[in-house]
Amino acid sequence: MIRFFPDSALVQLEFEKIKQQLVEHCSTEYGRSKAAELRIHTRREYIDTELRQTDEYKSIVNGGVYFPNDYILNLHKELKLLGISGAVLTEENFMQIRKLAESMQKIFRWFDKERKEAYPALSKLVEHTTYEKKIIEQIDDVLDESGNVKDNASPELANIRMSLFRKRNELRRMFDRIVQKLGKNGYVADIEEAFLNGRRVVALFAEHKRQVKGILHGESDTRKTVFIEPEETIELNNDIFSLEHSESREVYRILRELTSRLSAYSPLLNVWHDILGEYDFIRGKAKFANEINGSFPLVHDKSHIHLINAYHPLLYLYNKKAEKTTYPVQIELNEKNRILLISGPNAGGKTVTMKTVGLLQLMLQSGLLVPVHPDSQMGIFKQIMIHIGDTQSLEFELSTYSSHLKNMKHFMEHANGRTLFFIDELGSGSDPNLGGAFAEVILEELIKKHSFGIVTTHYLNLKVMASKTPGIINGAMAFDEKNLLPLYKLIVGKPGSSYTFSIAERIGLDPKLVERAKKLVDENHFKLDRLLNRTEQDLQVIDKEKKELNRLMKENEKLRKEMEAVLDKEKHRQQVEILKQQNKITEDKIAYLKDMERKLRQIVSDWRKSPEEENKKELIRQIQLLLFKQTQQQSTEKVRKKIDSKYQELKVEIVVGQKVLMKKNHKVGEVKEIKGKKAVVQLGLMPLTVDVSDLVPVAETAGK
Repeated sequence: MIRFFPDSALVQLEFEKIKQQLVEHCSTEYGRSKAAELRIHTRREYIDTELRQTDEYKSIVNGGVYFPNDYILNLHKELKLLGISGAVLTEENFMQIRKLAESMQKIFRWFDKERKEAYPALSKLVEHTTYEKKIIEQIDDVLDESGNVKDNASPELANIRMSLFRKRNELRRMFDRIVQKLGKNGYVADIEEAFLNGRRVVALFAEHKRQVKGILHGESDTRKTVFIEPEETIELNNDIFSLEHSESREVYRILRELTSRLSAYSPLLNVWHDILGEYDFIRGKAKFANEINGSFPLVHDKSHIHLINAYHPLLYLYNKKAEKTTYPVQIELNEKNRILLISGPNAGGKTVTMKTVGLLQLMLQSGLLVPVHPDSQMGIFKQIMIHIGDTQSLEFELSTYSSHLKNMKHFMEHANGRTLFFIDELGSGSDPNLGGAFAEVILEELIKKHSFGIVTTHYLNLKVMASKTPGIINGAMAFDEKNLLPLYKLIVGKPGSSYTFSIAERIGLDPKLVERAKKLVDENHFKLDRLLNRTEQDLQVIDKEKKELNRLMKENEKLRKEMEAVLDKEKHRQQVEILKQQNKITEDKIAYLKDMERKLRQIVSDWRKSPEEENKKELIRQIQLLLFKQTQQQSTEKVRKKIDSKYQELKVEIVVGQKVLMKKNHKVGEVKEIKGKKAVVQLGLMPLTVDVSDLVPVAETAGK
């Protein structure tokens, strides 16, 4: 069980407000009660299970998936009565129990094989119980959909109700005749008939009451109308009254028997009731998690804190409602740096940062998702100690500093490696030099205890101590000196300035007074504070430049990826084009070889058929021509490839001085003269006259 100091620690960290928020998100009495008495665990298996259940239900809610726990039931009294021998439940009680059984039936059906694998933590709640269909069957044997005992619930009840049906019909017919007769005589009042004391009566004008024989059952408030049971219907009314009494006794007997039969399932029904309440409680936690943007961080079974983008949940809700910005906290405490010493100006967010860490730790260990980045890591602590604000004790007549030291004494005596502590303004309330000295001693003792904690201070000696003491790390709340506004950002690794003189100068305090104050301060002290001031402002500038550099790097990376994509696309296009050309060349070769094969087959066939020598000579000549043509084509193809490698075709008009390719002989020359459709081309030392249509304008390729 987790321990707290002082007793008001949960109130000071505002954990009670978190519990109240959670109560409002639960629907059942079970869920609200569990939220109001929210337990803070120290065993990882409990914490992990509850966090997983909440995270799984959150995914169900956000995914728009229906989970069958929409019945809001509070059956503690009914189920307790069911377990008492001789007790009798009402029809309404049984219908509520039926709803409970029906809800469990839906939940068991909902958890099929796939959902058990998808939501293992939620399905674990129903692992150790079973569904019993006889509960609904036995209730349905006795009660109809409206919750009334059925006529066939017993043979006796069926006979009684049949007799009642007949007697009531007989009474109605007789009563109709009597009312009709009295109406003709003008005796009947505006209200023709009514029931009084369970008996059927007729409403008559008071002045005619002696004209009708029967029993007077009452009169109206004005005494102008009387209600009389006619003499003829008395016996029938008596029979009906007797049958109704018998019906009530039989219904009571049937319900008593049903109660007795279902009492055997009382333990199971109690388990079901708790399970439904548990699902309601988990649903409440999931809804609250969605409101505060809660996540499931990595949990370690040791002292550890690594919060990324952590928000104070109550401040987050308040600012969201007021449409204001909430600033996140980044903080890490580990074995190397166990204590964070936060300094900086007042109202800069030091106490809020401290409370954020403390409250999130309490929430995590009570199974609540916390408003942090999912990559955050949190440990488990077994002791929380807190000293925030004015702790002056009127009861013991202790001064503020005496009370402060008394609390620090408890911290030093009871802290250990699984303790998380928070101290606001360590050493305050006394002479700065003496208080600062004691503060150093207190920090040294807490370091020896291997405790984890956050301390806020204005003392320069503590800032210096933190910078050179292993286990302690400085932290500063950023401040905009120009606009005199806190930035609510924690900078870890450096101490902060109190901005005492800067604030005084900015608000327009007489410069002479500021200078006098500076002279009264120890020169080294003043220099250090001024150095911290300047360092913090420089870090803010560096931080802005770093953000801008990161932005530019991201843009460059984006452009690089886009350029690579374009180049890859162009490279792919070129490869496709090369393949097309290769395929075209291959297709041409295949066609040429097929033609050669056909012609050679024909020549061989003719050779075999022709006996004459002259014909055979002709066939040999054809073979020579065919083979020479192939060699010539191959030679021409080589020449064409050589020219293609040196020259590229141009889409321009042929003019004098233009280099051209002659299609017929694949030679390149220069146009010397154009005469109509003819052109004179200088080919080496020889001028040739050719058709312009047989010329292709070319230019030497780049690099050639």
